[in-house]
Amino acid sequence: MDRIYTIFQRLQNHIKIPETELNYTNPYTLLVAVVLSAQSTDKGVNKATERLFEVISTPAQMIELGVDGLKEYIKTIGLFNTKAANVIKLSQQLIDQFNSTVPGNREDLVSLPGVGRKTANVVLNVIFDQPTIPVDTHVSRVSNRLALSVATTPDKIESDLERIIPTEFLKDAHHLLVLHGRYTCIARKPKCGECILNDLCDSSNLSPHPIR
Repeated sequence: MDRIYTIFQRLQNHIKIPETELNYTNPYTLLVAVVLSAQSTDKGVNKATERLFEVISTPAQMIELGVDGLKEYIKTIGLFNTKAANVIKLSQQLIDQFNSTVPGNREDLVSLPGVGRKTANVVLNVIFDQPTIPVDTHVSRVSNRLALSVATTPDKIESDLERIIPTEFLKDAHHLLVLHGRYTCIARKPKCGECILNDLCDSSNLSPHPIR
């Protein structure tokens, strides 16, 4: 059986629920959560948004809360000042340009403050069921170690993965790689002894790329 097919088949069989670990209540709160997650852990973001999403579910409510009000909820997250400003700006843009609705295409998404290609790809994948591959530090590291891509930039890694991953796995590929990287193929001390891909991995590739 093809090595790449085998990799993703094993991951799919092992990871029963390949989905984001960010908590959200609707497309808008997912967008906010992903913006807040840049250079932060999902666990840390979930802790901050647990209270926030009890009172905020729409762009209008976020505007009413304001930058200073938002900071009080997210001050435990790295770069919270910049992120708060971006969330308020993107919320206003959603109101002004998109009828308070999260757009379902990459061009409109990346026009929003604080939204880059990775964030847009997450929203397109999770909310709109598109087979996008957001590249974060986990996807980069696992792809490198498994020799799926030796590139060092997110766009090139994304392109490499889109080219080689079998179509049936594309929708969940990002989640499969993220979760494998988060719990097994970790950065400093990968759990090779318990890895389901151990026999398919070149251990000489243990050099993670710090992509976020």
